[in-house]
Amino acid sequence: MNEPGTPLERPHVAALDAILGKPFRVLDDGLVRVIDYMGSDESIVQAARVSYGAGTKRIHEDRGLIRYLMRHRHTTPFEMCEIKLHVRVPMDCWRQWIRHRTASVNEYSTRYSVAIDAAQRTAPGEWRLQSQKNKQGSDEFLDPVRGSGVTAKETELYEISRRLYMERLALGIAREQARKGLPLSTYTEAYWKTNLHNLLHFLRLRMDPHSQEEIRAYADIIGKEIVSRWCPITWEAFLDYSMNALELSATEWRVVAAVASSDKAGALEIAKAAGMLNLVEGRLAKSRERDELAAKLRQLNLIVPWE
Repeated sequence: MNEPGTPLERPHVAALDAILGKPFRVLDDGLVRVIDYMGSDESIVQAARVSYGAGTKRIHEDRGLIRYLMRHRHTTPFEMCEIKLHVRVPMDCWRQWIRHRTASVNEYSTRYSVAIDAAQRTAPGEWRLQSQKNKQGSDEFLDPVRGSGVTAKETELYEISRRLYMERLALGIAREQARKGLPLSTYTEAYWKTNLHNLLHFLRLRMDPHSQEEIRAYADIIGKEIVSRWCPITWEAFLDYSMNALELSATEWRVVAAVASSDKAGALEIAKAAGMLNLVEGRLAKSRERDELAAKLRQLNLIVPWE
């Protein structure tokens, strides 16, 4: 511990300082940039050791401790780091973003200011089709020839809605009411401040391939361009133990163990007891849990016993 009255030096990360205020472009008119930050990998280590001394441990020991904390889900030390981002994002994407209630947020207000004159545009080949397996997801793309017609109508809608909005303002209608016709693709801006633990949780969900493509684009930038510079040891541990890890439930690892031991009958019995192999009219009933386990078995190069 430092003696009382001894000056402390604020942690600085040269790699992050180099991009402070630099806008990383996302989508057609969005951006993410770092406004400020507090802490570093070293801060996490210091918090875990309840020590404020610098240079008391070698780098490889710091790395080992951070990886231990990540591996065993000791989250409090990661909360010692905070970051403030400025984001410019379509409103429909922002609706998903703001569901993460673990941040301090101040958003551009269309009650006080004129709405940003920009909306996310969709190219003819970028219209995604509704997934038949996932009610909240998309799958494959609409033919670009047909997509061009959808894009043209989208452009027309944007132009009409913006014109009506400006006409309402010209008539003196209150901004809070004039904005009612603006599409969800209209861009908004916000300051978003969060600690590293909550940011990693956000990234774990929003960098996932099942996440909506638009918010995933933002999450990828934040993770790969910002967090990787800010706390590189933590980022490495996060990718290893969380983002790219293969998690198994108690039932799943028992099935995996049985399959790995060539005990197909045992694996089937475990899956059946867990309700994964229920039959409807002589066929296996739909089961997302069973499908996810099957994907994990294939990833481990193991057989799927019920196939």
